Amino acid sequence: MRREFIVSLALLCLVFMAGCRAPQKAKVPALDYSRPLPPGELALRRITDPAMIPDFTAACYDLANLRESVAHSLNYLSKPSSRRFFPYGRITHEHAVAGLQAFGDMLDSGLAGRELARAIRSKFDVYISVGCDNRGTVLFTGYYTPIFDGSLEATGEFQYPLYKQPDDLVKGEDGVILGRAGPGGTYTKYPSRAELATSGELVGSELVWLGSPFEVYVAHVQGSAKIRLPDGQLITMGYAANNGHEYRSIGQELIADGNISADGLSLTAMIDYFKAHPGQADRYIQRNPRFVFFQMSDGPPRGSLNEPVTAMRTIATDKSIYPRACLAFLSANLPGAGGSVAVGRKFSGFVLDQDTGGAIRAPGRCDVYMGTGDDAGRRAGQTYEEGKLYYLFLKPTALTGAPWNAR
Repeated sequence: MRREFIVSLALLCLVFMAGCRAPQKAKVPALDYSRPLPPGELALRRITDPAMIPDFTAACYDLANLRESVAHSLNYLSKPSSRRFFPYGRITHEHAVAGLQAFGDMLDSGLAGRELARAIRSKFDVYISVGCDNRGTVLFTGYYTPIFDGSLEATGEFQYPLYKQPDDLVKGEDGVILGRAGPGGTYTKYPSRAELATSGELVGSELVWLGSPFEVYVAHVQGSAKIRLPDGQLITMGYAANNGHEYRSIGQELIADGNISADGLSLTAMIDYFKAHPGQADRYIQRNPRFVFFQMSDGPPRGSLNEPVTAMRTIATDKSIYPRACLAFLSANLPGAGGSVAVGRKFSGFVLDQDTGGAIRAPGRCDVYMGTGDDAGRRAGQTYEEGKLYYLFLKPTALTGAPWNAR
């Protein structure tokens, strides 16, 4: 679901040293979550101290939708094109597939709780993301699939379109936007959002019409949307491509202009602001040069691997530094169902790395797919939490063809 992200969908805050009066202990410097990896380094580091491996037990009691998500990753890895993204360090394509198959077999066996946790620790090596600070700190944000009313034809109520991918927009084999084809195998940069809006060159490429420009923009940000047509039919608008320009957050633009405070920024606050100031939506939206194109389907939303995304099981990472489709485990204080966060409680869960985002760059960023609809959107808007991200790969001794439960 190649989305762009309003990083500040969640509340932004500064972290202060508690109870410190000494002048030299004022406040903790903000971390640079988008700090790139040094050249030649990997985003993952194998844990060699057993005491540093997280406790999987609680997550092994909550296995809803996990087997389904594992199957989606295995389906992606069954495609010959997936092989070109391996090896990842010493992890070969065969190694990645074997790990997912073994994990799926564990789930199929009916193991759960402590028994499943013990089996996982016995058969899997655990790797930790180096994070933004080389200490494993990862910023988790959330995304979701909104549901909007719309029409397949322009009407008085629905006048703002989502567009299909233009024929002259060229993508590389790995999905990277190359631009417009030029002479001699060259490419020129595709027009920006503002240029596309004024040129009229997208006329005739409309897929569906929505009721406001900000709804269109939210669909662009999230990379997909469910559209409820006048007859009640629900269709999916999934990501197809973008114009290759860098993403610019209009949330940050609203803060810079003093229209929303940094500690009050959320998706809901932005929606409320543009409802109160409808004439300003287009002006702010045009400040983001990136433009997203869609494709229509009657199935579930799909991620950048062209596999369905699963609520609380799919994550989006920087695919230039993380291994595609692989099994991961996250630990962070994420909003639970209903939009609340249990104070002092950590969310621990197994996830699959199945998606990508334009603003999800570097090892210090990860986006969690929250699902479809208003509740998912509310939780996505509240998600801005530091945590740890781990990946699991079969131990070399388990790659000999023995069943996962062999002693």
